[in-house]
Amino acid sequence: MAITLRKSYKFAFRSALLITGVLTLFMGVFMRIKDTIDWSLLSIFTFLSFLISFFVIQLRVEKFIYKRAKRIYDDISLLESSSLTSRTITTDMATLTQEIEKFAKDKKVEIDTLKIREEYRKDFLGNVSHELKTPLFTVQGYILTLLDGAMKDKNVRKKYLQRANKGVERLIYIVKDLDMITKLEVGDLHLELSDFDIIELIQNVFDLLEMKALKKNITLAFDMEYIHPIIVRADRERIQQVVTNLIVNSIKYGHNNGTTEVSVENLIKNKVIVRVTDNGEGIEKQHIPRLFERFYRVDKSGSRAEGGSGLGLSIVKHIIEAHDEKIYVESVLGVGSEFSFTLEKAKNKVV
Repeated sequence: MAITLRKSYKFAFRSALLITGVLTLFMGVFMRIKDTIDWSLLSIFTFLSFLISFFVIQLRVEKFIYKRAKRIYDDISLLESSSLTSRTITTDMATLTQEIEKFAKDKKVEIDTLKIREEYRKDFLGNVSHELKTPLFTVQGYILTLLDGAMKDKNVRKKYLQRANKGVERLIYIVKDLDMITKLEVGDLHLELSDFDIIELIQNVFDLLEMKALKKNITLAFDMEYIHPIIVRADRERIQQVVTNLIVNSIKYGHNNGTTEVSVENLIKNKVIVRVTDNGEGIEKQHIPRLFERFYRVDKSGSRAEGGSGLGLSIVKHIIEAHDEKIYVESVLGVGSEFSFTLEKAKNKVV
């Protein structure tokens, strides 16, 4: 790494002026006392004092500061190999201080980010282990019971195998969702973009989830009657997954005899926004920023009475972001929640 020295003369110049002024004052007082003031001699003395002071101070300070500044830069180079270490070393203390302060501030931000990521990693590993161990222990329990003799009873054997199979299906469901999120994050999941009617897609989701909604007597409806189709350009299968996950959540956390309402509105010239609104439990404000994290649960009791992989909202977020779109959430505890996302309109299509 080639490091050059950028000289600064401010400190030496100011210090030399101060020293020269003091020496000249003393010399003038001395000449006055001796009653032999020689202005030409005093001028030469002043000039030489300034010149000598300037060069001595500059050389000494330059050597003193440069040696220590170089040590600082060398130490930093062990931690940072980009911007700071490629700069010219300066003997200007103000500039050097600014550079070091900026470096320290950047490192503090980086350390804080790493701490947040470490906390997230711990939470994520804890949640993954919880989500996986529950079905694993369930499957293991049924299999061990069968091996201990329950297999001889045909009815018990069938029932336990069916329950073990449900546990395996849940494991497969979780692994598939994790695989999808990973592909979305690294950009390996290819989107099949096409033009389709978002109103028709939402109605199809309503039809698919009708029975699930009836169990809690929840009404699935549009905010108004949409006479004309609204054509958007996106991956139809993935957007159907987004709408399905959002409506399933609204049913899961909705009150009995409640309502889930979907609206599609013009946002700007080439965008629409899809809103999924319910009058369910609502979400406390402190939980909203973390809703889209993998396995994050508002309910910390550890139970998942409603099932699911715990990855639904995370998948929704990644699918929408893969389309270069935005997703939003608003919620009031005890009142309800609204999840909304944007989509691009199909070109040359009238909405």
